[in-house]
Amino acid sequence: MANGFFDAPALQNEPVLNYAPGSPERAKLNEAIKAAKSTEADIPMYIGDKEIRTDKKVAIRPPHETAHILGYYHEGNELHVTLAIEAALAAKPSWENTPWESRAAIFLKAADLIAGPYRYKINAATMLGQSKNAYQAEIDSACELIDFLRFNVKFMTEIYGMQPVSGKGIWNQTEYRALEGFVYALTPFNFTAIAANLPASAAMMGNVAVWKPSENQVYSAAVIMEVFREAGLPAGVINLINADGPKAGEVIFDHPDFAGIHFTGSTGVFQTIWNHIGANIRKYKSYPRIVGETGGKDFVLVHGSAPVDVVATALIRGAFEYQGQKCSAASRAYIPAALWPAVKARMLSDLKAIRTGTVEDFGNFINAVISEKAFDKIVAYIEQARKDPEAQLIAGGTYDKSAGYFIDPTIIEVTDPHYVTMREEIFGPVLSVFVYDDYEKIMDVIDQTSIYALTGSVIATSREAIEKASVRLRHAAGNFYINDKPTGAVVGQQPFGGARGSGTNDKAGSILNLLRWVSARTIKETFDPPKTYEYPFLQKD
Repeated sequence: MANGFFDAPALQNEPVLNYAPGSPERAKLNEAIKAAKSTEADIPMYIGDKEIRTDKKVAIRPPHETAHILGYYHEGNELHVTLAIEAALAAKPSWENTPWESRAAIFLKAADLIAGPYRYKINAATMLGQSKNAYQAEIDSACELIDFLRFNVKFMTEIYGMQPVSGKGIWNQTEYRALEGFVYALTPFNFTAIAANLPASAAMMGNVAVWKPSENQVYSAAVIMEVFREAGLPAGVINLINADGPKAGEVIFDHPDFAGIHFTGSTGVFQTIWNHIGANIRKYKSYPRIVGETGGKDFVLVHGSAPVDVVATALIRGAFEYQGQKCSAASRAYIPAALWPAVKARMLSDLKAIRTGTVEDFGNFINAVISEKAFDKIVAYIEQARKDPEAQLIAGGTYDKSAGYFIDPTIIEVTDPHYVTMREEIFGPVLSVFVYDDYEKIMDVIDQTSIYALTGSVIATSREAIEKASVRLRHAAGNFYINDKPTGAVVGQQPFGGARGSGTNDKAGSILNLLRWVSARTIKETFDPPKTYEYPFLQKD
């Protein structure tokens, strides 16, 4: 073992490439897209040192081009979940005893691989498999993932450096142990970076993981595993399974060595998982760590002093980038009556210029929603609003799934601030607007309308209005933005997470999240220990 107090490399966020016409990155990305589409991928499960293939293959199709098959993934069952747990536990003793700097080097290498030779491959996989345009893929599967890996190494060193004071004659130490057991990472379709970070952040701290990605993100998940393996991650540290979620959960949550779950997904699923863990609590060796980021019904509060162009831009980008399929997407806006006509006109003008279509045409701002199930759910909200007297479609409301799951950006103006599209998470390109008269009263409405508290923003030039909103809406959003859209959190700059129905607020992209994946042990060493039970006060005068 090397002797030395090692510093992690200096940090800066990964620069975002712009993919402008004629740029070298645009050419390389187009090459990667063509290469991906020219072959059919065969994606196994990764369990221990084995690639597992089964007799059940599931086709992967681009959401924007459902006639094309990108490849197939092999679906497993409960047996494969058990094998993944066994592989993880077998890898655990060696991995948790691996020096931290060696663990760090693996993930730092993974970051450099993504920044370099894998950048276009993982971006192309995210674009094709999850229907993200070039910019949305770049900020996600390249930059955010790179940032997670590099910043988490720095956070890890800061945790290990948190040591207690030692009194005279003793040496106090705190050891940050991995959890006793395995961690289950259950990850979403909408962010490749989150899908990688949930198992990787736990693994970085010496844990082993069973990772079940979303069935709609398997295509880019395979690239992540390819990177981790090339970076030198030992077999069994992260095991990727493709199995039915509820069936996998039955095996995972029934196991005595279950030590924690790192989750991003729906509030309903997370609450079901929490209930299942509680019912099985007596089975576990330790109380499991339950870390989850769930839904959002994210707001934009516009004050009468707000500039129209700033408001319209924040709403267009915040609501419709990646088809509104972000936990942080702007989905409800509160706009003063005096400002609404101008904001409405500017948004309608912008929407006329926005194009919807395949990711391979870089001129398309909007692409497809992730699946037919999502398409049907979103359309149901639109059609309900079309019929309701309390709602009016003022933009969009059009859709087509003949070639892909396309829904045009839709704006619904409502007369009831508690209308269903103001309350429920839709997870699509739908923005609901309520026009208000009283700034003081509308803040109470915002705070009380939704079960969620993930992100929100206020747009104003009046400092008094900003301060009032910041205080009154303190618990309504875990990430609060001033004069900006409520999306786009950057690792190390805006640690991400919310409370209430939006999760445990353990702030991915910060030291707080990594603290959940360690169990501290305090060690006291006495250099000259007592040799008799007697204390001086026992002696006679």
